[in-house]
Amino acid sequence: MITDPSDPRLDDYRGLTDVALRRRIEPERGLYMAEGAKVIERALAAGHRPRSVLTSERWLEGIRQALEGAGVDAPVHVAPESVMESVTGYQVHRGALAAMERPVLPSLEEIARDARRIVVLEGIVDHTNVGAIFRSAAGIGADAIVVAPTCADPLYRRSVKVSMGTVFQVPWTRADEWPGALNELRDRGFVVAALALADDAVGLDEFAAAGHDRVALVMGAEGDGLSRAALQAADAVLTIPMAGGVDSLNVAAASAVALWALRPQP
Repeated sequence: MITDPSDPRLDDYRGLTDVALRRRIEPERGLYMAEGAKVIERALAAGHRPRSVLTSERWLEGIRQALEGAGVDAPVHVAPESVMESVTGYQVHRGALAAMERPVLPSLEEIARDARRIVVLEGIVDHTNVGAIFRSAAGIGADAIVVAPTCADPLYRRSVKVSMGTVFQVPWTRADEWPGALNELRDRGFVVAALALADDAVGLDEFAAAGHDRVALVMGAEGDGLSRAALQAADAVLTIPMAGGVDSLNVAAASAVALWALRPQP
């Protein structure tokens, strides 16, 4: 049991509410944070490996069982919830955190090889939206996600938590070239469809009725939307027809609607 918040064994978990600090620490050490027993279990099932786990006594047995079930031997630090909160800077509602080693991302070629539906995210910096889009992709059946250089990291703690661990389930990678990645997807047989408000946009139903076999759905941040470069690289611009004087949906909600409409037919 660790009772001293300054214990050096807890350094990986220190000051997690400071976004700038996380950006310095996590890429440098090759770590991300998985919060909650269920999310940690999903990370282990996906083959990810923890450097250590920090848990309250209440969740200790479940964490040990998850590690044993995955055949993983990692240090498990047990601390009172008050110490965990003092170290991390926030209340760990689900009682456990794991400092996970970041996996090597697949190439764009690898994730596109057998895919029929790919979601591409540009400039979405809200971690909640990124996590929710992953959850929609997993639940509705997208094959992969590509994130542009300007997009938030799907492995940040908030994204992982909101996704309910589906960031480990849906294959994803970060584009090295932008918007070159869109051209590469087109070269691989995808119709690149950008979801945006535009005068020449095609209704989602109309586009879906065309029955394209392979579609890369490009989505941008709320407010600014997609960049001009991304729109110019698209084969089509789509819109979700709205009612009630509403011009658009939250980007995470829009992803679910569009993925359902564009789901491959048997």
